[in-house]
Amino acid sequence: MIELAPEYLNKIANQLIVISSLLSGFSIAVLANLLVSESKDRLSQNIMRITAIAASSFLITVFAMTKIVMMTTDGYPLELDQSSLNSTKIIGFASFFLGTLTLSVLISLSGWTKSKKLGIFTTVIGTATFILIVLNL
Repeated sequence: MIELAPEYLNKIANQLIVISSLLSGFSIAVLANLLVSESKDRLSQNIMRITAIAASSFLITVFAMTKIVMMTTDGYPLELDQSSLNSTKIIGFASFFLGTLTLSVLISLSGWTKSKKLGIFTTVIGTATFILIVLNL
């Protein structure tokens, strides 16, 4: 694994906190709307599960990256433990990736609730979105 300088890791963590906070809020809002909807079909249930995974993943990222920010900021009262930093970094980045994947799946599945034509369109958009995000990470 590439060893990142603490200062650089601090900046990355700050950016991921902002991005994950916004995406987590969006996912929670979608989840809340699904909870009050009357839909009980299988597709709606799967969309709800996927949305819950996305929201949870982004929340995990927020807290993992907050821990990294605290550990890599000057004045941290404990000695910087590289193994703890690495495990937190892996958890944070993996949960961000999972959140991104599930949010793309949510986009892909959303159109299928309305029609086959719209489902195909949203699946293409969701897949392209995920691919482009991964290529830019």
